[in-house]
Amino acid sequence: MIPAAAPPVPHIAGNPSVLTAQQRELVERAAILGREKFGPRAARWDREASFPFENYDDLRAAGLLGICVPKEHGGLGADFATYVMVAAELGRHCGSTALSFNMHVCSTMWAGFIADAMDMSREQRQDHERIRALHFARVMGEGKVYSQPFSEGGAAAAGKAPWGTRALKVEGGYRVTGKKIFASLSGAADYYGVLCTRERRTVDRNDGSAGGTMRDSLYLAVPADAAGVAVSGDWDPMGMRGTVSRTLTFEDVFVPDEARLMPEGLYFQAASRYPHMFATLSPTYMGIAQAAYDFTVAYLRGEVPGMPRVLRRQYPTKQIAVAQMRITLEQTRALFLQTAREARVDPDKDARMRLYASHYSIMENANAICALAIRTCGGQSMLKSLPLERLYRDSRCGSLMLPWTAELCLDRLGRECLYEAGERDEAIES
Repeated sequence: MIPAAAPPVPHIAGNPSVLTAQQRELVERAAILGREKFGPRAARWDREASFPFENYDDLRAAGLLGICVPKEHGGLGADFATYVMVAAELGRHCGSTALSFNMHVCSTMWAGFIADAMDMSREQRQDHERIRALHFARVMGEGKVYSQPFSEGGAAAAGKAPWGTRALKVEGGYRVTGKKIFASLSGAADYYGVLCTRERRTVDRNDGSAGGTMRDSLYLAVPADAAGVAVSGDWDPMGMRGTVSRTLTFEDVFVPDEARLMPEGLYFQAASRYPHMFATLSPTYMGIAQAAYDFTVAYLRGEVPGMPRVLRRQYPTKQIAVAQMRITLEQTRALFLQTAREARVDPDKDARMRLYASHYSIMENANAICALAIRTCGGQSMLKSLPLERLYRDSRCGSLMLPWTAELCLDRLGRECLYEAGERDEAIES
């Protein structure tokens, strides 16, 4: 007998009774947008490799551009755990929207509660409060979108070298020169939150360089229409096509002192003390994993809209495959939710290692679940009229993304499992 109605869709964040009132409300707000608008449009952005401007209009109208803007600046004041649950729900319906939206939210998160948790002098804190009020007013009052171009093609995005993009301090501001690749929201954001290195005017006596070190990192908001900013290159990737992550170049771009999204030197402190700030890409892939499972269940139950109501759930091989998907999904979600709630400044070693394990598991398991979903649903799942092949392509991108690729997570986790801070290998005496 074919069921008359689909069962309730499980909550992306697990048991809603353990969520705060704000978390329940915001996840549901994202779910409504996703079900009614983002999901039906997702194939279009993927097919065209075009940016989802309509989705951003909806995010703006729903107040979600300010999800991590502090309440005293007119935002929703969401904490880390609340944001990543919302991001996962968005990723469940449109991966490209969720992933690019993360770049905007991180700009407000880093300038917001992450900066608040850092050590600053009284003068620095006062100056930061004055400057970030200008940025938050653009988001809340004018609906402006910020991005966060990160990758440069070298070791900087992995935290192994200074940023190749440079900022020279001049009177009243900075001169920025450099290039960012895979820069989500290129041509769509109003401001690019650029990570760069402040150049030193004098040559360092130790390394002979005037280029600055990782401690000299700056985080500057560069207006998209500033002289010297250019977007170039084609965008025709395998997955996450709607992010439109083309190349950004900056040629002697002047920005005022008020462009600072963090005080000078604070990014290095935050990167060292708040590792969860680099794990905000994974919620998108948690949502994709959930979406692949959701589709498979609906397909086997004959409940996919627009398709004949054919039951396929009675075959033991299908049941076993879905059981395997559900087990992997629950394991992944348990790590996701635990690490989301552990986000704080200066987490202990165990929490930090668990974060690496969570990030790796989400990125790898999302693709594994999508692959199993395609095998379970069969040949029709490869058709572009159905979402599984897009979910698979999008999911494959996760473990490749800096700053924490799958390989870097394994490297960090293995090293921290075997070494304590500051510990070195010593020659073993015979």
